[in-house]
Amino acid sequence: MKKTPSLFIAILPVIILVTFLSLNVYIFKDDSSYGPNQLALLFAAIITALIGVFHLGHDYNEIETKTIQSIGVSMHAILILLVVGALIGIWIFNGVVPTMIYYGIKLIHPAIFLPISLIICAVVSLATGSSWSTVGTVGVALVGIGQTLQIPDGMIAGAIVSGAYFGDKMSPLSDTTNLAPAMAGTDLFSHIKHMTYTTFPSFIISLILFIILGLFYSGDHLNPGDIEQVVGLIDKNFNISLWLFTLPLIVFILVKKKVPALPALLAGTILGVVYILIFQQDLLVRLSGSDFSVANTYKMIMKTTYSGFESTTGHKLIDKLFSRGGMSGMLNTIWLIIMAMVFGGMMEVTGMIQKIAETVLKVVSGVTSLVASTIGTSVFLNLTTSDQYIAIVLTGRMYKSAYKDYNLHPKNLSRAVEDGATVTSVLVPWNTCGAYFSSVMGIATMTYLPFAFFNLISPIMSILISTSEKRMEKIDPAAEITPE
Repeated sequence: MKKTPSLFIAILPVIILVTFLSLNVYIFKDDSSYGPNQLALLFAAIITALIGVFHLGHDYNEIETKTIQSIGVSMHAILILLVVGALIGIWIFNGVVPTMIYYGIKLIHPAIFLPISLIICAVVSLATGSSWSTVGTVGVALVGIGQTLQIPDGMIAGAIVSGAYFGDKMSPLSDTTNLAPAMAGTDLFSHIKHMTYTTFPSFIISLILFIILGLFYSGDHLNPGDIEQVVGLIDKNFNISLWLFTLPLIVFILVKKKVPALPALLAGTILGVVYILIFQQDLLVRLSGSDFSVANTYKMIMKTTYSGFESTTGHKLIDKLFSRGGMSGMLNTIWLIIMAMVFGGMMEVTGMIQKIAETVLKVVSGVTSLVASTIGTSVFLNLTTSDQYIAIVLTGRMYKSAYKDYNLHPKNLSRAVEDGATVTSVLVPWNTCGAYFSSVMGIATMTYLPFAFFNLISPIMSILISTSEKRMEKIDPAAEITPE
């Protein structure tokens, strides 16, 4: 007979996981996500399964079946990762990324790079509703520009992440922005309007912080000759053309027209191959050497798709910027996601997550405490289930009746869920979002975490706003609330 876990039993696997993850970070540093963290998640999952079978009385076959179903939830993210890996390699080969970096270096001054990056990513993400598409396209180019301008990687990625998540959070095209109100029981536009109270102050504070950071990178330390050398080498090795901007524009239009991210990015990859044949014929001939043929061209494109583009200019910075992409480069991240979903699935099927949530709800006293608990639970679920969608759904379900008991409109719940679950998912290295962003930008999650100002400020702002009755709307008995 199945038993309900005690609180100690429920948090024991989490304690074990955190212990091993901390040990891995201490010993392996930035390399901890290249194997050690995956094994830590697997070991914690094994402990969870053993407790579930031998202490709580669960059937192992049931645990295994539901865990495999949990992995299935992440398959969409895994497929996008593979396509984005191919897209990055192809978009470097066809000159799209080099062209973005070329004009970015010439037009963006180092002192304004960080705030400009924040705004660019916010606008693109707001228009497309996808933080993933944003970082996989303009985000990659901004990383290259920032590194060329000698701005620290953490700050570059922090500005990109902050902007991308502002747009993702406020766009009616975003899947998470649609999911949160659905789980809470309110409508989309009431949810978006209610989020402005926490989202806009968080964005403005982030913009101010990036402006201040930019003052320390005014470009005085840069050697103009080095910058000109980089620009010259890009121009020499790729056919730089403004027409290449039409490709990312096509992808953005597809996403804006509500074409799902996966086929939109796949279309961008396929069209990217066509752009190679149109714009980079000289590069194709140069890479082929004396053996230029249709078969050799096909071979180079296929190799770039599965293993990425390899730059051989001899310039260390250029080769680092452009030797990237490929589906195989995403396999380590996919491994991390699968192990994370195994652990999260076992925690859920054994009832451990539910026990922790029930315990939290018992200590809630007051509106601010309720909002803080909602955000804390969503962050905890991002850490344990490793997927923002699961965190949004479970948190929305867990707290729906509690908000009703406090006579709070459901849009208060949907806002707290977004301020907690959506924006913090990218700050967890083994979460699907954290793993994706880190892999695409080539910058470790823990490196950009301190500078992801918008993502760090939003949960705090949500708790602060909850102290104001004017920003915590009550249920109007005369109004009809949209059903779930």
